[in-house]
Amino acid sequence: MSVVDPTQEAYETYLQQLFDAKLLIPSGVKGVYGRSGAFESVIDQFENYVTRETRPMNPEVVRFPPVFNRQHYCCTDHIYNFPDLMGSVHSFMGREPEHAQLLDKFRNGGDWASDLQASEVMLAPAACYPLYPSAQGMLPEEGRLVDLKSFVFRHEPSDDPARMQSFRMREFVRLGTPEQALAHRDFWIENAQRILRSVGLDVVAVVANDPFFGRGGRQMKAAQRDQHLKYELVVPICSEEKPTAVTSCNYHLDHFGSEFKIFTADGNVAHTACMGFGLERICLALFKHHGLKISAWPESVRKILDLS
Repeated sequence: MSVVDPTQEAYETYLQQLFDAKLLIPSGVKGVYGRSGAFESVIDQFENYVTRETRPMNPEVVRFPPVFNRQHYCCTDHIYNFPDLMGSVHSFMGREPEHAQLLDKFRNGGDWASDLQASEVMLAPAACYPLYPSAQGMLPEEGRLVDLKSFVFRHEPSDDPARMQSFRMREFVRLGTPEQALAHRDFWIENAQRILRSVGLDVVAVVANDPFFGRGGRQMKAAQRDQHLKYELVVPICSEEKPTAVTSCNYHLDHFGSEFKIFTADGNVAHTACMGFGLERICLALFKHHGLKISAWPESVRKILDLS
């Protein structure tokens, strides 16, 4: 007799509810969905709220595309730590004879994708990754505070609607001294809680770790937890026992400063920290907690998000 996993059942049930309500549109691939106008309006208005809240900080606004330089990717540790999550862009680079071979495979159900070659770009696994190579050199004395947003990609197909393969991150990144970077991370642990709780999401801050790959990953996870480098704000979406991370607050030490030769005004290697709102996850949490019809949401939430 098979045992039903209640969490898996909850994932599938909520996902089907989202499809039935036409908030998400299935694509035939797990974790890849279209979004309705109602879904997008919630994301847009949440972002507008975040922008209003952060305007006094006067961050630089920078937007990168969801692909970035393959060579820059190779300067990160992502290929060592998260090979199972990476996404590479491959394209056809042959001429007419090679095209004929590709078409022959395609028409006969062969492995035509093996005829594609790696292009110059990778899919960005985090919105902040393209920023660091562009920041090479000396920072101003006050460091830099950068407002980023991008679609990112992580290859982890799942029935959990909150675990999408392609999703958006709104990030605020601090580059500067160790004190500046750590203060940024700690500030956002508190500030993000305030923002999310104001729209009815009772998030909790927890010490977390990244899903490092392989046998060495266990040691890296333990080191990250022991140093309290990463915090997540979690809230139940499909499971009380397994709440979902909707925000991540990370202190990178001097990792990116060293890799990309970023220096503080006094000549030391810069430290960095980032905070990221998972926009689709926040939207899914709002629909789960307040209902699938925006018009029925609490008036206080609709007012904050300017949802009529």
